[in-house]
Amino acid sequence: MRLKKLSLGVVAAVTAVLLAGCGGSPAEQKAAGPAPTDLKANITYGYWDANQTPAMDKLIADFNAKYPNIKVTSQVTPWAQYWTKLQTQASSNTLPDVFWMNGPNFQLYASNGQLAPITPLVDSKQVDPANYPDALNKLYSLDGKQYGVPKDFDTIALWYNKKIFAEAGVAVPTNDWTTAEFKTAAKTISDKLKSKGIYGVATNLVGGQEGYYDSILQAGGNVISADGKTSGYDDPKSIKGLQLWADLIADGSSPNMQQMSDTPANKWFDNGKAAMIWTGTWMVSEVNASPVKNDVTVVPLPKDERAATVIHGIGNVVSAKTPNMQAAQAFQAFLGTKEAALAQATMGAANPAFNGTQQAFVDSVPSFNIQVFEDAATKYAFPFPVSKNTAAWNQLEATLLPDAFSGKKPVGDVAKDLATQMNALLAKEK
Repeated sequence: MRLKKLSLGVVAAVTAVLLAGCGGSPAEQKAAGPAPTDLKANITYGYWDANQTPAMDKLIADFNAKYPNIKVTSQVTPWAQYWTKLQTQASSNTLPDVFWMNGPNFQLYASNGQLAPITPLVDSKQVDPANYPDALNKLYSLDGKQYGVPKDFDTIALWYNKKIFAEAGVAVPTNDWTTAEFKTAAKTISDKLKSKGIYGVATNLVGGQEGYYDSILQAGGNVISADGKTSGYDDPKSIKGLQLWADLIADGSSPNMQQMSDTPANKWFDNGKAAMIWTGTWMVSEVNASPVKNDVTVVPLPKDERAATVIHGIGNVVSAKTPNMQAAQAFQAFLGTKEAALAQATMGAANPAFNGTQQAFVDSVPSFNIQVFEDAATKYAFPFPVSKNTAAWNQLEATLLPDAFSGKKPVGDVAKDLATQMNALLAKEK
């Protein structure tokens, strides 16, 4: 999952739209048991990752084996347009009947009456929250009600290309690599293979999940306080975590900001033009379909003061305004089953949230060493940083941090400015 950075104008607009369309929390439905198998309806399913389309198609087909008269039409919108489209749909009460939701946007939609609680599914025992990690249940809960059924979860690890390391004569990463060793390897590879246009690392700086959130935590800092009220960006340790990425670009270990804007980090890696990338479990199917699939494996992220990664997961939610609530929630419930989780796992589409099904995902591409992601979740993962209106300060990150990463302004100055503005936004949240 890659976090979209919205303009402040868009953030304000969507907040106004959601508030305008809100008539209070959606009314609770009584638990009525599973929908009848002969129920007829047409519903839509919105998501952003085209790489997962084969798995989503299979889930729809499996659902139709039980509910043959409920037609599910996929609406696949690229990540870059997904949230803008969702906002437009919310303004006209035309949200997909069922759709993917992420942590940073959840509270905004739930608090403004756009999502239907899963209470009826839980009461009728169609969904049991005990089947999913508690952290994900909490991520999709607000004011004592849960709205999302966890779909998958992801942590971040270091993917590397063994062939490039060998070509550069650099020892491959180990499970206990330090940040200093990572930086040295990235610089050495870039220097030795410069004539071939190969870099040591492609930096993921569009959002924090695949880079600076992790390095901030590794340095002992934090993005936001545990109570969600205070920015951590002005902490010297957080500034150290940010400095890592500015250094990698400044010394030529990574493509510069303009190059990364023209070609995303994952494409540099997929095409064999970057030896390393920090990214998540969602890359399994993409890398497995890339030209470098036989040269790639995964190790834990390098350690600084501590080992750390953020953990996050997608939730399947239902629009509170859907005219096909029974059919939509029947599909939502199915998506939360062990059957659906195993289908995603065996196809390598995603790391399923349903407890006990992750081994199938680990086994889907043995050469990738996917177990690293599972170990990270239980041993050194930190909650994804969110607040009630995360998108507002996500926009500050997107606006201010590029100047730090590009070297235009000192990292410390940018971080302190970001903290000041972020704190002002957090103070407005209720």
